[in-house]
Amino acid sequence: MTPMTWYAAPRLRGRWLSPRAERVLVDLLAVLVGVAGELSLLYNDSSPVHVLPVLLTVGAGTALFGRRRHPVLVLAVMLATTGLLFAMGEYPGGMLVCVALFTVADLCPAQVSVLALIGATAVLVALSVSSVPVPVAVWAVGAALRSRRRHHDDLRARAAAERAEHEQQKAIAAYEERAAIARELHDIVAHSVTVMLVGVRGARDVLPTSTEVAADVLGRVEASGEQSMVELRRLLALLRSEKPGATAPHRPLPGLAELAELAATFRTVGLAVTLEIDGEPPVLDEGVALSVYRIVEEALTNVLRHARTDHALVRVTTGPGHLDLAVSDSGVGPSGQAAPGGHGLVGMRERVRLLGGTFAAGPGSGGGFRVAAHVPIAVAP
Repeated sequence: MTPMTWYAAPRLRGRWLSPRAERVLVDLLAVLVGVAGELSLLYNDSSPVHVLPVLLTVGAGTALFGRRRHPVLVLAVMLATTGLLFAMGEYPGGMLVCVALFTVADLCPAQVSVLALIGATAVLVALSVSSVPVPVAVWAVGAALRSRRRHHDDLRARAAAERAEHEQQKAIAAYEERAAIARELHDIVAHSVTVMLVGVRGARDVLPTSTEVAADVLGRVEASGEQSMVELRRLLALLRSEKPGATAPHRPLPGLAELAELAATFRTVGLAVTLEIDGEPPVLDEGVALSVYRIVEEALTNVLRHARTDHALVRVTTGPGHLDLAVSDSGVGPSGQAAPGGHGLVGMRERVRLLGGTFAAGPGSGGGFRVAAHVPIAVAP
């Protein structure tokens, strides 16, 4: 797009001219300006009009219709026409050359347009058609408009890139939100279903001989199911919410303070959990506290399902700016744990990664399996 179309586009486009018709109109104006300007300078006095120079000027002017495709060639034709007019004893004004030079400065790379300026200026000065400032001024206007147009193109490209980046960030955020909800669903369902199944089996075994124990176990199974339903409703409310970032009403999410209750739940189904917390549990950010709770919950669920042991140790150690968590058992070891690619270990590893910590899972030093996490923390006010 030439500078003239750049100025005309906001006024004409979208009204009654198509882009192609607009370009044709601008080219026609360029030809008329070049031819009329050259003829007016040729015969600006009382000198007689000669047919051949007029025909030569008009013929050369029509070549300006090709200035978009071949700007340098058109400039060469205009310079040759100026030389022929001078040789015929006429006094050309250089208007055709100025239009062509303007086009070169507007459309061609800087190196090409500078060379064209030097060559055109040399010819015009040598033929005494014009002084140096005239072609330099014409070239400067074309170069400035080209620079401005490139600046606007860069702004549009940058805006398009920013829009694309914004859409990509939205997609990433949506994916991360879905992944977080998937982790929550996995942890809730895996834990509650495992505890309920083990509890129901245990209650069935002791029901003929100890109805009170069976009733207590079933009561805890019921409580675990109710808690899971509350958490599932919260997640479903988030999924159904139309407002981004909306939160559903729910009771406070579990954290370090609920680890003792979690350990008691596993004890009722036959897994003796020893909970060791170094010092007073700090008040953590809700998201960090929930992640720690879910990691312990998932690790104990894996022990209950795979380790074939009746004991597990949970150790929580807090220090300045960090929390260390370890869940170990004395069971059958890695062969009895969930596969490394299973959702449980992957979910725990992902939670720790999002918190900026480190995660390890593998054989314990004294046998069995051990899950460990080091998490940076900031104590909530």
